[in-house]
Amino acid sequence: MEVKIVKEEKNKLIIELPKEGHTFLNALKEELWNDKHVKVSGYRIDHPLVGIPRLIVETDGKETPKKALIAAAERLKKQGKKFKELIGRLRI
Repeated sequence: MEVKIVKEEKNKLIIELPKEGHTFLNALKEELWNDKHVKVSGYRIDHPLVGIPRLIVETDGKETPKKALIAAAERLKKQGKKFKELIGRLRI
């Protein structure tokens, strides 16, 4: 996965995720909202066919946006593993 930092400040981080779409970004945005220090979590894609997604994360200053993003990604990774295990138990 390619990630480009567009803007990094103490409480604000804007990154571009060139090859990602709504599915991943929605999951990541929602997981960021589970962090009590995250004050803003959202993304935008300027053009549906050629736009590069930008994710914006702002925190209250007690945690850096980068740490919040990494923690959210780790939580999503754990959820994905649990889902994969549950699907593996299904008998079709």
